[in-house]
Amino acid sequence: MKLRVILASVVAVLGIGALGFGASRVMAVKHYRQSTVPTIFVHGYGSSYRAEDKMARAAMRAGETKTIVRANVDKNGKVTFNRQIPKGAINPIVEVNLEDNRLSGFRGDFIKGYHHGATYVKNVVTAVQKQGKFPAINLVGHSMGNLEIAFYINDNAGHLPKINHLVAIAGHYNGLRGQSTAESAVNQDGLPASEDQVFRELLSLRETFPKSTRVLNIYGNLDDGSNSDGAVPVNSSKSLKYLVASRAKSYRELSVHGKNAQHSRLHENNNQVDNALIDFLWAK
Repeated sequence: MKLRVILASVVAVLGIGALGFGASRVMAVKHYRQSTVPTIFVHGYGSSYRAEDKMARAAMRAGETKTIVRANVDKNGKVTFNRQIPKGAINPIVEVNLEDNRLSGFRGDFIKGYHHGATYVKNVVTAVQKQGKFPAINLVGHSMGNLEIAFYINDNAGHLPKINHLVAIAGHYNGLRGQSTAESAVNQDGLPASEDQVFRELLSLRETFPKSTRVLNIYGNLDDGSNSDGAVPVNSSKSLKYLVASRAKSYRELSVHGKNAQHSRLHENNNQVDNALIDFLWAK
């Protein structure tokens, strides 16, 4: 008798769990676009796929995807995957892991370094495209990853796949904290009063940025008087607007404040950033 009661309880719990999973899946289908478009995450300086993983796992918990794969890029630019993207996978995520995560051969020459980093992004995109006929891609960058993405777009204008969404997190388009250009004021269009060489190199984005791409620019302000996330001044991030907003399908900014606005915390268990990213990329 006791055994039957225990078995009945177990079956009931499993049934409730299955119903909960089913309900969660129904909610995901209802609220998120169900497409095969892959989203490619590119990490920042000195980092790895681990900087992307918390955001990717948040998307998985939300029910928008079941698929996360890792693309390792060696120092020669060769891309290998820990597994293939399953055929028909819904909203798959690709976490890029760069072995050359400091662009070590280009120290002191940011422009050449970012052009080189752009080839890593291109190689990943090409390798992803070989896995299936994807209708488009999404791109998400943090810190230096944003510059590699920006140079990839600029260097390959006219030969890009369709890019539905671009999410820039803590991008330093006009320099880092301590550089006078990065601290300089920007006008309502995002044009900085003083431009650094990298920003000037990207000015052609005003003519080449894809018109089908929606952009979300996320940056942090510690509210400690630095007007920065500790590494990137707010104004340097906001200068992205001048580079792309006049051509982008849409352009939005999200300013994160307080201790969770610190440069690394913007991608590390940051619910505000996670929720904004998930809604922007996949919400119906």
